[in-house]
Amino acid sequence: MPAVATVRPAARTAALIAAGLALALGAALAPFSAASAAPGDVGDEGGTPALRAQLEAASKGYLDAKTALDRSVDRQKKLAEQLTTTEGQLTERSDKVAEIAAQAYRGGRLGAASALLNSGSPAGFMDRAAALDAVAANEERALRDLRTTRDEVSKTKQALDVEVQEQRKQVAVMAKRKEQAERSLTVAEERAERAERAAAQERASRTPARGGGSSSPTAKPAPRNANGSWPAESCSVNDPTPANGCITPRTLHALNQAKAAGFTRYVSCYRAGGSGEHPKGRACDFAAQKNGFGGVATGGDRTYGNNLAAFYVNNADRLAVLYVIWYKQIWLPSSGWRTYSGARGDPSSDHTNHVHLSVY
Repeated sequence: MPAVATVRPAARTAALIAAGLALALGAALAPFSAASAAPGDVGDEGGTPALRAQLEAASKGYLDAKTALDRSVDRQKKLAEQLTTTEGQLTERSDKVAEIAAQAYRGGRLGAASALLNSGSPAGFMDRAAALDAVAANEERALRDLRTTRDEVSKTKQALDVEVQEQRKQVAVMAKRKEQAERSLTVAEERAERAERAAAQERASRTPARGGGSSSPTAKPAPRNANGSWPAESCSVNDPTPANGCITPRTLHALNQAKAAGFTRYVSCYRAGGSGEHPKGRACDFAAQKNGFGGVATGGDRTYGNNLAAFYVNNADRLAVLYVIWYKQIWLPSSGWRTYSGARGDPSSDHTNHVHLSVY
Protein backbone atom coordinates (compact mmCIF):
# COMPACT_ATOMS: atom_id res chain seq x y z
CA MET A 1 0.00 0.00 0.00
CA PRO A 2 1.30 3.54 -0.68
CA ALA A 3 2.53 5.71 2.14
CA VAL A 4 0.09 8.23 3.51
CA ALA A 5 0.87 11.96 3.61
CA THR A 6 1.25 13.50 7.05
CA VAL A 7 -0.06 16.93 7.99
CA ARG A 8 0.70 18.83 11.16
CA PRO A 9 -2.47 19.28 13.27
CA ALA A 10 -3.75 22.52 14.76
CA ALA A 11 -1.97 23.65 17.91
CA ARG A 12 -4.94 22.93 20.12
CA THR A 13 -5.61 19.34 21.00
CA ALA A 14 -9.16 18.18 20.58
CA ALA A 15 -10.83 15.71 22.87
CA LEU A 16 -13.16 13.53 20.91
CA ILE A 17 -14.65 10.24 21.52
CA ALA A 18 -15.16 7.85 18.73
CA ALA A 19 -18.69 6.99 17.88
CA GLY A 20 -19.24 3.31 17.24
CA LEU A 21 -18.03 2.35 13.85
CA ALA A 22 -20.38 0.43 11.64
CA LEU A 23 -18.84 -1.45 8.76
CA ALA A 24 -18.98 -5.06 7.91
CA LEU A 25 -17.37 -7.79 5.96
CA GLY A 26 -19.67 -9.22 3.33
CA ALA A 27 -20.50 -12.75 2.38
CA ALA A 28 -17.37 -12.73 0.24
CA LEU A 29 -15.32 -12.18 3.39
CA ALA A 30 -14.49 -15.40 5.18
CA PRO A 31 -15.43 -15.14 8.87
CA PHE A 32 -12.53 -14.38 11.17
CA SER A 33 -11.69 -17.13 13.62
CA ALA A 34 -10.13 -16.94 17.04
CA ALA A 35 -7.19 -18.88 15.67
CA SER A 36 -6.51 -16.39 12.88
CA ALA A 37 -6.38 -13.31 15.11
CA ALA A 38 -5.62 -12.78 18.73
CA PRO A 39 -8.69 -11.99 20.82
CA GLY A 40 -9.14 -8.46 21.94
CA ASP A 41 -11.70 -5.73 22.32
CA VAL A 42 -11.15 -2.00 22.37
CA GLY A 43 -14.10 -1.73 24.76
CA ASP A 44 -15.58 1.64 25.57
CA GLU A 45 -13.89 4.15 23.30
CA GLY A 46 -14.48 7.06 25.62
CA GLY A 47 -16.47 10.23 25.29
CA THR A 48 -20.09 10.88 26.10
CA PRO A 49 -23.20 9.60 24.32
CA ALA A 50 -24.12 13.23 23.69
CA LEU A 51 -20.86 13.90 21.84
CA ARG A 52 -21.18 10.77 19.72
CA ALA A 53 -24.78 11.68 18.90
CA GLN A 54 -23.68 15.18 17.83
CA LEU A 55 -21.00 13.80 15.51
CA GLU A 56 -23.39 11.28 14.01
CA ALA A 57 -26.16 13.85 13.46
CA ALA A 58 -23.75 16.38 11.97
CA SER A 59 -22.25 13.94 9.48
CA LYS A 60 -25.61 12.42 8.49
CA GLY A 61 -27.13 15.87 8.03
CA TYR A 62 -24.16 16.94 5.93
CA LEU A 63 -24.39 13.86 3.68
CA ASP A 64 -28.17 14.27 3.25
CA ALA A 65 -27.75 17.93 2.30
CA LYS A 66 -24.93 17.08 -0.12
CA THR A 67 -27.15 14.49 -1.83
CA ALA A 68 -29.97 17.02 -2.12
CA LEU A 69 -27.53 19.60 -3.47
CA ASP A 70 -26.25 17.19 -6.12
CA ARG A 71 -29.83 16.45 -7.21
CA SER A 72 -30.64 20.17 -7.39
CA VAL A 73 -27.56 20.91 -9.49
CA ASP A 74 -28.53 18.09 -11.87
CA ARG A 75 -32.08 19.44 -12.17
CA GLN A 76 -30.73 22.93 -12.85
CA LYS A 77 -28.63 21.57 -15.70
CA LYS A 78 -31.61 19.82 -17.27
CA LEU A 79 -33.85 22.88 -16.84
CA ALA A 80 -31.22 25.12 -18.43
CA GLU A 81 -31.05 22.80 -21.45
CA GLN A 82 -34.86 22.75 -21.64
CA LEU A 83 -34.97 26.55 -21.43
CA THR A 84 -32.50 26.90 -24.31
CA THR A 85 -34.58 24.58 -26.49
CA THR A 86 -37.87 26.27 -25.62
CA GLU A 87 -36.51 29.77 -26.19
CA GLY A 88 -35.36 28.62 -29.65
CA GLN A 89 -38.89 27.41 -30.39
CA LEU A 90 -40.25 30.72 -29.11
CA THR A 91 -38.09 32.65 -31.57
CA GLU A 92 -39.21 30.47 -34.49
CA ARG A 93 -42.90 30.75 -33.60
CA SER A 94 -42.68 34.50 -33.01
CA ASP A 95 -41.16 34.90 -36.48
CA LYS A 96 -43.93 32.78 -37.97
CA VAL A 97 -46.69 34.85 -36.35
CA ALA A 98 -44.96 38.05 -37.45
CA GLU A 99 -44.87 36.76 -41.03
CA ILE A 100 -48.58 35.91 -40.95
CA ALA A 101 -49.39 39.38 -39.60
CA ALA A 102 -47.33 41.01 -42.37
CA GLN A 103 -49.12 39.02 -45.04
CA ALA A 104 -52.50 39.99 -43.59
CA TYR A 105 -51.46 43.64 -43.61
CA ARG A 106 -50.31 43.52 -47.23
CA GLY A 107 -53.47 41.67 -48.36
CA GLY A 108 -55.85 44.07 -46.62
CA ARG A 109 -59.08 43.28 -44.82
CA LEU A 110 -61.04 42.83 -48.11
CA GLY A 111 -58.69 40.18 -49.39
CA ALA A 112 -60.79 37.24 -48.20
CA ALA A 113 -64.13 38.70 -49.40
CA SER A 114 -62.63 39.61 -52.79
CA ALA A 115 -61.29 36.09 -53.21
CA LEU A 116 -64.76 34.66 -52.66
CA LEU A 117 -66.57 37.16 -54.90
CA ASN A 118 -64.13 36.66 -57.76
CA SER A 119 -64.78 32.92 -57.93
CA GLY A 120 -66.32 32.03 -61.27
CA SER A 121 -68.62 29.19 -60.15
CA PRO A 122 -70.29 27.72 -57.04
CA ALA A 123 -67.66 24.99 -56.97
CA GLY A 124 -64.89 27.56 -57.16
CA PHE A 125 -66.56 29.52 -54.37
CA MET A 126 -66.57 26.43 -52.11
CA ASP A 127 -62.95 25.62 -52.93
CA ARG A 128 -61.83 29.13 -52.06
CA ALA A 129 -63.91 29.14 -48.87
CA ALA A 130 -62.27 25.87 -47.77
CA ALA A 131 -58.84 27.29 -48.53
CA LEU A 132 -59.56 30.39 -46.47
CA ASP A 133 -60.71 28.20 -43.55
CA ALA A 134 -57.42 26.31 -43.74
CA VAL A 135 -55.45 29.57 -43.70
CA ALA A 136 -57.43 30.82 -40.69
CA ALA A 137 -56.87 27.53 -38.85
CA ASN A 138 -53.15 27.73 -39.58
CA GLU A 139 -53.00 31.28 -38.22
CA GLU A 140 -54.90 30.27 -35.08
CA ARG A 141 -52.59 27.29 -34.53
CA ALA A 142 -49.52 29.51 -34.92
CA LEU A 143 -50.86 31.95 -32.33
CA ARG A 144 -51.78 29.11 -29.96
CA ASP A 145 -48.32 27.55 -30.30
CA LEU A 146 -46.75 30.91 -29.60
CA ARG A 147 -48.78 31.40 -26.42
CA THR A 148 -48.01 27.83 -25.24
CA THR A 149 -44.29 28.25 -25.83
CA ARG A 150 -44.24 31.57 -23.96
CA ASP A 151 -45.93 29.84 -21.02
CA GLU A 152 -43.36 27.02 -21.12
CA VAL A 153 -40.48 29.50 -21.09
CA SER A 154 -42.01 31.29 -18.10
CA LYS A 155 -42.60 28.04 -16.17
CA THR A 156 -39.10 26.76 -16.89
CA LYS A 157 -37.55 30.02 -15.64
CA GLN A 158 -39.63 29.78 -12.47
CA ALA A 159 -38.56 26.16 -11.93
CA LEU A 160 -34.94 27.17 -12.46
CA ASP A 161 -35.30 29.92 -9.85
CA VAL A 162 -36.74 27.36 -7.40
CA GLU A 163 -33.74 25.06 -7.91
CA VAL A 164 -31.31 27.93 -7.37
CA GLN A 165 -33.03 28.64 -4.06
CA GLU A 166 -32.88 24.93 -3.19
CA GLN A 167 -29.16 24.93 -3.92
CA ARG A 168 -28.59 27.90 -1.65
CA LYS A 169 -30.65 26.19 1.06
CA GLN A 170 -28.64 22.97 0.94
CA VAL A 171 -25.33 24.84 0.92
CA ALA A 172 -26.49 26.64 4.06
CA VAL A 173 -27.44 23.32 5.69
CA MET A 174 -24.03 21.86 4.87
CA ALA A 175 -22.32 24.88 6.43
CA LYS A 176 -24.52 24.54 9.54
CA ARG A 177 -23.72 20.84 9.90
CA LYS A 178 -20.03 21.55 9.51
CA GLU A 179 -20.27 24.14 12.27
CA GLN A 180 -22.16 21.66 14.46
CA ALA A 181 -19.44 19.02 14.09
CA GLU A 182 -16.60 21.47 14.70
CA ARG A 183 -18.37 22.96 17.72
CA SER A 184 -18.70 19.48 19.23
CA LEU A 185 -15.01 18.84 18.69
CA THR A 186 -14.11 22.18 20.25
CA VAL A 187 -16.14 21.39 23.36
CA ALA A 188 -14.34 18.08 23.68
CA GLU A 189 -11.03 19.84 23.21
CA GLU A 190 -11.71 22.30 26.00
CA ARG A 191 -12.62 19.47 28.35
CA ALA A 192 -9.34 17.76 27.55
CA GLU A 193 -7.40 20.89 28.31
CA ARG A 194 -9.17 21.30 31.64
CA ALA A 195 -8.15 17.74 32.44
CA GLU A 196 -4.51 18.86 32.17
CA ARG A 197 -3.59 16.43 29.43
CA ALA A 198 -2.64 19.05 26.87
CA ALA A 199 1.11 18.60 27.24
CA ALA A 200 1.04 14.82 26.79
CA GLN A 201 -1.36 15.05 23.88
CA GLU A 202 0.78 17.67 22.16
CA ARG A 203 3.86 15.45 22.35
CA ALA A 204 1.92 12.51 20.95
CA SER A 205 0.45 14.51 18.09
CA ARG A 206 3.52 16.37 16.84
CA THR A 207 3.87 14.03 13.88
CA PRO A 208 0.45 12.45 13.46
CA ALA A 209 -0.29 10.27 10.46
CA ARG A 210 -3.39 11.37 8.66
CA GLY A 211 -5.17 9.11 6.25
CA GLY A 212 -5.92 10.71 2.90
CA GLY A 213 -3.33 9.70 0.34
CA SER A 214 -4.43 10.00 -3.26
CA SER A 215 -3.29 6.51 -4.34
CA SER A 216 -5.82 4.42 -2.41
CA PRO A 217 -7.68 1.70 -4.35
CA THR A 218 -11.13 2.65 -5.61
CA ALA A 219 -13.96 0.89 -3.77
CA LYS A 220 -17.10 -0.43 -5.45
CA PRO A 221 -19.94 2.01 -4.55
CA ALA A 222 -22.59 0.89 -2.09
CA PRO A 223 -26.15 0.80 -3.50
CA ARG A 224 -28.13 4.07 -3.35
CA ASN A 225 -31.77 4.96 -3.88
CA ALA A 226 -32.86 6.11 -7.34
CA ASN A 227 -32.62 9.76 -6.18
CA GLY A 228 -29.04 9.30 -4.93
CA SER A 229 -29.85 9.12 -1.20
CA TRP A 230 -28.75 6.31 1.11
CA PRO A 231 -31.49 3.77 1.89
CA ALA A 232 -32.34 3.14 5.55
CA GLU A 233 -30.82 -0.11 6.79
CA SER A 234 -31.15 -2.13 9.96
CA CYS A 235 -28.77 -4.49 11.75
CA SER A 236 -29.95 -7.40 9.62
CA VAL A 237 -26.97 -9.45 8.40
CA ASN A 238 -24.54 -11.60 10.37
CA ASP A 239 -21.32 -10.00 11.57
CA PRO A 240 -18.52 -12.17 10.09
CA THR A 241 -15.96 -10.89 12.60
CA PRO A 242 -15.28 -12.55 15.99
CA ALA A 243 -17.68 -10.04 17.55
CA ASN A 244 -20.59 -12.01 16.03
CA GLY A 245 -23.90 -10.15 16.40
CA CYS A 246 -25.34 -8.29 13.41
CA ILE A 247 -24.37 -5.46 11.08
CA THR A 248 -26.06 -3.53 8.27
CA PRO A 249 -25.66 -4.55 4.61
CA ARG A 250 -23.82 -1.28 3.91
CA THR A 251 -21.38 -2.01 6.75
CA LEU A 252 -20.82 -5.45 5.32
CA HIS A 253 -20.13 -3.92 1.91
CA ALA A 254 -17.57 -1.48 3.32
CA LEU A 255 -15.83 -4.27 5.22
CA ASN A 256 -15.68 -6.45 2.10
CA GLN A 257 -14.22 -3.58 0.11
CA ALA A 258 -11.45 -3.12 2.67
CA LYS A 259 -10.57 -6.81 2.49
CA ALA A 260 -10.58 -6.67 -1.33
CA ALA A 261 -8.13 -3.76 -1.11
CA GLY A 262 -5.74 -5.87 0.99
CA PHE A 263 -6.70 -4.87 4.56
CA THR A 264 -7.09 -8.31 6.13
CA ARG A 265 -5.93 -7.90 9.72
CA TYR A 266 -8.12 -8.41 12.79
CA VAL A 267 -11.49 -6.62 12.77
CA SER A 268 -14.31 -6.35 15.32
CA CYS A 269 -17.66 -4.77 14.45
CA TYR A 270 -20.76 -5.43 16.54
CA ARG A 271 -20.78 -4.55 20.24
CA ALA A 272 -23.93 -4.93 22.30
CA GLY A 273 -23.16 -2.42 25.03
CA GLY A 274 -22.67 1.33 25.00
CA SER A 275 -23.84 4.00 22.61
CA GLY A 276 -22.68 4.99 19.15
CA GLU A 277 -22.89 2.92 15.97
CA HIS A 278 -21.42 -0.41 17.17
CA PRO A 279 -24.70 -1.61 18.75
CA LYS A 280 -26.52 -0.52 15.57
CA GLY A 281 -24.23 -2.60 13.38
CA ARG A 282 -22.86 0.49 11.64
CA ALA A 283 -19.28 0.55 12.97
CA CYS A 284 -16.09 -1.52 12.91
CA ASP A 285 -12.70 -1.36 14.62
CA PHE A 286 -9.71 -2.43 12.49
CA ALA A 287 -6.61 -3.49 14.43
CA ALA A 288 -3.39 -1.97 13.15
CA GLN A 289 -1.31 -4.88 14.43
CA LYS A 290 -1.40 -8.39 12.99
CA ASN A 291 -2.31 -10.10 16.25
CA GLY A 292 -5.25 -7.94 17.29
CA PHE A 293 -5.59 -4.86 19.47
CA GLY A 294 -2.55 -4.04 21.54
CA GLY A 295 -0.35 -1.09 22.38
CA VAL A 296 0.43 1.97 20.29
CA ALA A 297 1.04 1.05 16.64
CA THR A 298 4.50 1.89 15.28
CA GLY A 299 6.50 1.25 12.12
CA GLY A 300 4.74 -0.94 9.58
CA ASP A 301 1.67 -1.29 11.80
CA ARG A 302 1.19 2.46 11.85
CA THR A 303 1.67 2.58 8.07
CA TYR A 304 -1.03 -0.09 7.74
CA GLY A 305 -3.38 2.09 9.80
CA ASN A 306 -2.46 5.17 7.76
CA ASN A 307 -3.28 3.42 4.51
CA LEU A 308 -6.53 1.93 5.81
CA ALA A 309 -7.69 5.34 7.05
CA ALA A 310 -6.73 6.82 3.66
CA PHE A 311 -8.71 4.10 1.87
CA TYR A 312 -11.92 4.97 3.72
CA VAL A 313 -11.43 8.73 3.43
CA ASN A 314 -10.79 8.58 -0.32
CA ASN A 315 -13.81 6.31 -0.81
CA ALA A 316 -16.06 8.10 1.68
CA ASP A 317 -18.69 9.10 -0.90
CA ARG A 318 -18.81 5.59 -2.37
CA LEU A 319 -19.13 3.84 1.01
CA ALA A 320 -21.30 6.36 2.95
CA VAL A 321 -18.61 7.06 5.55
CA LEU A 322 -19.80 9.12 8.52
CA TYR A 323 -16.37 9.47 10.05
CA VAL A 324 -12.97 7.80 10.51
CA ILE A 325 -10.86 7.96 13.68
CA TRP A 326 -7.18 7.07 13.71
CA TYR A 327 -4.13 8.06 15.74
CA LYS A 328 -5.62 10.94 17.73
CA GLN A 329 -7.42 12.41 14.73
CA ILE A 330 -10.95 12.25 13.32
CA TRP A 331 -12.07 12.75 9.71
CA LEU A 332 -15.57 14.10 9.02
CA PRO A 333 -17.09 14.65 5.55
CA SER A 334 -17.85 18.25 6.47
CA SER A 335 -14.54 19.23 8.08
CA GLY A 336 -11.81 16.87 6.96
CA TRP A 337 -9.19 15.88 9.54
CA ARG A 338 -9.28 17.33 13.05
CA THR A 339 -7.20 16.63 16.14
CA TYR A 340 -8.76 14.04 18.43
CA SER A 341 -8.00 12.22 21.66
CA GLY A 342 -9.88 9.87 23.92
CA ALA A 343 -10.93 10.42 27.48
CA ARG A 344 -8.37 8.15 29.14
CA GLY A 345 -5.24 8.64 27.08
CA ASP A 346 -4.81 4.90 26.38
CA PRO A 347 -4.24 3.31 22.92
CA SER A 348 -7.87 2.26 22.58
CA SER A 349 -9.54 5.57 23.40
CA ASP A 350 -6.86 7.52 21.52
CA HIS A 351 -7.23 5.13 18.55
CA THR A 352 -3.50 4.59 18.24
CA ASN A 353 -3.95 0.82 17.97
CA HIS A 354 -6.96 0.64 15.66
CA VAL A 355 -8.86 2.52 12.94
CA HIS A 356 -12.49 3.24 13.78
CA LEU A 357 -15.00 3.50 10.94
CA SER A 358 -18.65 4.59 11.10
CA VAL A 359 -20.98 4.42 8.10
CA TYR A 360 -24.35 5.98 7.37
